[in-house]
Amino acid sequence: MAAPGFWENIDEANNLNKRLKSLENKISRYERLTAAADDLGALIEIIEEEDDKSLLDELSLEYSAFKKDVEALRLSTLLKGEYDATNAILSLHAGAGGTEAQDWVQMLYRMYVRYCEERGFTVRELDLLDGDGAGIKSVTFEVAGESAYGYLKAEKGVHRLVRISPFDSSGRRHTSFASLDVTPIFDEGMDTLEVDMDDVRVDTYRSSGAGGQHVNKTSSAIRLTHLPTGIVVQCQNERSQLQNRETAMRMLKGKLLELQEREHIEQMSKIKGDMKRIEWGSQIRSYVFQPYTLVKDHRTGVENGNIQAVMDGELDAFINAYLVQT
Repeated sequence: MAAPGFWENIDEANNLNKRLKSLENKISRYERLTAAADDLGALIEIIEEEDDKSLLDELSLEYSAFKKDVEALRLSTLLKGEYDATNAILSLHAGAGGTEAQDWVQMLYRMYVRYCEERGFTVRELDLLDGDGAGIKSVTFEVAGESAYGYLKAEKGVHRLVRISPFDSSGRRHTSFASLDVTPIFDEGMDTLEVDMDDVRVDTYRSSGAGGQHVNKTSSAIRLTHLPTGIVVQCQNERSQLQNRETAMRMLKGKLLELQEREHIEQMSKIKGDMKRIEWGSQIRSYVFQPYTLVKDHRTGVENGNIQAVMDGELDAFINAYLVQT
């Protein structure tokens, strides 16, 4: 960075600076853990030498926190994919189940927002289509943070809900489905993909939902359709049509790069995974609220009976197991 001419290429310099900060953060986390381990060792020695059992509770709390931090660092070492360090675009879509499935999308959206907040990621909503009377038909949002895509790619697939529906006056048990798509997204200068705009149909339409005075008064929302592949992306929550178009283009590039990688890799699930039909038999995870409570990941076999904790964003066990397996 001190070399002459380093800052002449701003994009390359900024990308290298980001990589430097990421590496410095990893080293700093490791150094904090080694210091914490030394502190634990010193506390154990005090307890043993002075036979002071009153410090056992403190030791237990510090050890639990230490163990959690070690596991988090270990998990980060599994992120070795080409795009794992990037931000991510997540899209949730309601599947079979009608209003119940739309309510399920809203529940999952809350779950992922909670997970991101806990990890220190920032969430920015890009597009949202309200459900018919309740819930959300679809929502697309950007997650920004270190290795956001690396972690969240583990969540891509169909999620199945089993519960007694609050929308059924007969109190019957319902099964609903929602799909989550996860795509890497790149900062300016990070990708080299050129998109031929002759292959892209651009549609504008009026935004809907919350957004203040600007919403519904101009056709600022953007939908891009890549004709050769059929990929469709849309964005409506930026302040202007230009900003919506720029964000939608970043989303499209992420999906095209992802598709490009798949075509050169025999195992198609390495980057994109299998987006199956949103119905029975294709789910990656089941969330059972009745007659018992259980969340089970069908790929790894990981289970958690505390379904409320999972819905509050406690997803590390599932993501960890997936990353270890892949």
